[in-house]
Amino acid sequence: MRVWERGSGETMACGTGACASAAITILKGLTDNEVSIKLLGGVLSIVWKGANNSVVMTGAACRVYDGIITI
Repeated sequence: MRVWERGSGETMACGTGACASAAITILKGLTDNEVSIKLLGGVLSIVWKGANNSVVMTGAACRVYDGIITI
């Protein structure tokens, strides 16, 4: 999956978008209830067992930027 955010351009990942993408493929019967989503920042595992269940996302977390803001 590739992510484009208005004002920022292409980003490394989007957990919300990955969960939504997985949910729609599960709803349409295109995949099983467990999906791996490959993003530029790595792979996320998404599990959703259907209506009235939570979407569970698992994946690595890492620092991608350090910065200083002077106000």
